Amino acid sequence: MTSELATIIDFIRYGASRFGAAGLTFGHSYDNALDEATHLVLHALHLPHDLSPAYGPARLTADEKRVVIDLIERRIAEHRPVAYLTGEAWFAGLKFKSDTRALVPRSPIAELIQGGFSPWLDERPIERALDLCTGSGCIGIAMAAHNPEWQVDLADISDDALALARENVEFQDVGERVQVIKSDLFAGLDGRRYDLIVSNPPYVTEQEFAALPPEYSHEPKLGLTAGEDGLDFALRILAAAPDHLTDDGVLIVEVGESERALVERLPQVPFSWIEFNVGQMGVFLLDRRDLVEHADAIRAAAKGRA
Repeated sequence: MTSELATIIDFIRYGASRFGAAGLTFGHSYDNALDEATHLVLHALHLPHDLSPAYGPARLTADEKRVVIDLIERRIAEHRPVAYLTGEAWFAGLKFKSDTRALVPRSPIAELIQGGFSPWLDERPIERALDLCTGSGCIGIAMAAHNPEWQVDLADISDDALALARENVEFQDVGERVQVIKSDLFAGLDGRRYDLIVSNPPYVTEQEFAALPPEYSHEPKLGLTAGEDGLDFALRILAAAPDHLTDDGVLIVEVGESERALVERLPQVPFSWIEFNVGQMGVFLLDRRDLVEHADAIRAAAKGRA
């Protein structure tokens, strides 16, 4: 079968074709078969992700062919995300360790980080930031890596996720400025206040979760589901955030497809929905003063949330 395949380009094309024919679902760091196949093949060959196209005609050895084909077939048979097969994922221009202890790193917030949160944080001095529901730590670590003057806390309730986040802190060598904290949302952060809080909490509804493609079954459900409307965590974050923001602090939260439900539940709150290069992606921004002004409505909406 592989005798007709010889070069790096051959195997990338072959993998992409096999993935497409198998009807796989993409969305874990990559949104198409070609990019997934490229990541998988280059990783298997111990080559950099930004390898020059000039190396595309390079030929594989027999052993290398076997390794690549095995990974391609596992991706198809197991529906396991490529990041879990390779143990790595790219986020905001940085490589992170990735495994089933936390969701595969992915969020449009990466674009905000790489763009310096402009124009949203222009003229706003940031000293302390929080990545709430940090998972693998990718958002908070990327914030620290792109902003060397920031002190960043990473908070999560999952011991498994926190262990992976600590590994990524060490991997990116940001330990002097990044602290990993176990916390059920803000419960373990008493007395800490931040100029910026960024969160990508669970926001998948139970109905949506039941219909997810099999790729998502490899990820921890704890990091995905958020009740019947997808807002169990977002509303609790909105209610408690004022106590952990500085006077001019800013809250940024990703709620994905639950955006509509959130606007319907809190129509009086002036959410700023951020536009990304590909359009609106369910990420809002609020100033602390807006959270305080609408605190009663937010608390009422959050009441009883688990």
